[in-house]
Amino acid sequence: MKPVKLCIDQEVQDYPEVTHVKKCLNIPFSIVADQNQVFMELNRLSPQFANIKAGKKLLYLTANKGPFVRQCPGTKHYSCCGYRILHIGTYCIMDCTYCILQTYFHPPVLQYFVNHAELELELADLFAQNKTFRIGTGEFTDSLIYELWTDLAGFLIPLFARQNSGILELKTKTTYISKLKHLEHNRKTIMAWSLNTPAVVLGEEAGAASLQSRLKAAAECQSHGYPLAFHFDPVIIYDGCEEDYRAVIDMLAQQVSPDNIVWISLGTFRWMPSLKPVIQKRFPASKIIYGEFITGLDGKMRYFKPLRIAFYRRIIQWLQTKLPGVLIYFCMEDEEVWAQTMGFIPAERGGLSSMLDQAAVKHCGLL
Repeated sequence: MKPVKLCIDQEVQDYPEVTHVKKCLNIPFSIVADQNQVFMELNRLSPQFANIKAGKKLLYLTANKGPFVRQCPGTKHYSCCGYRILHIGTYCIMDCTYCILQTYFHPPVLQYFVNHAELELELADLFAQNKTFRIGTGEFTDSLIYELWTDLAGFLIPLFARQNSGILELKTKTTYISKLKHLEHNRKTIMAWSLNTPAVVLGEEAGAASLQSRLKAAAECQSHGYPLAFHFDPVIIYDGCEEDYRAVIDMLAQQVSPDNIVWISLGTFRWMPSLKPVIQKRFPASKIIYGEFITGLDGKMRYFKPLRIAFYRRIIQWLQTKLPGVLIYFCMEDEEVWAQTMGFIPAERGGLSSMLDQAAVKHCGLL
């Protein structure tokens, strides 16, 4: 999958990265003065999809006018991990039914920020603090979708390799890893994959790599010395899902060593009410929004808590059996869920942020 049209902000048209992307994509491009012109191009591409689908076919090269390094917003009612976001672009070429980005941007636009000199300066300031931190590029986009037409990983990974205070996590549903083999990474970049059952991948994750392909890519990155992480998020509850998720864990354990996994996160499907009409309109065959949901403390629809707890207990048991010693944590769950499934709450172990920092120190050689 790749864009069919390129829009270039006139302020960055002479940037080296822009020249590189134009050469790699070799598609029609326009120089634009502002986002209004980008939105006009979106309407020309596909007005009947309210720009959501068109936004995946048009790439906008521009400068990030705000901070590159951001704190993950989290939610005060749930245990937060202290993660930081490296804001390198927005939106995604894949088309997952459950993706919040469909409603997060108005309209959604596939953007890539090319002012890397400013990005490097912000990271230098962060490195100079000499404090342990974890940062990732996968909050507003997929971390590797740009690898087909940019050299983003080739820029970021060696940058992190030259310092010892922080780790970069590149989270993806793709297999775009061909450029990673010969990069100097010094184990300061964690290669991470979102995992789900084949039924969810086929039914809800259009354009994403198959489960088998993701696991094969993870094993290849392990062979190149990269530490790994995995995210079962969103876990979707459906008839037969327990055995399906158990089979995924069996496959994972066959492909990679638990000693090389920094962490595994778990999070059941949760969604803002504004996402429901989007899924109903764009993916009428999807049934994921018709489970047993209630409104959570953060305003998102969540599976009924007893359902979440019962499922978490099983998946944690399978993970601990097949991948002993790996740190397992929840993304946005409260202390009751932690206590009833893990047998402890993060505060008893110094807090979730500290737990993850320690795992990064152990596996990635942070000081």
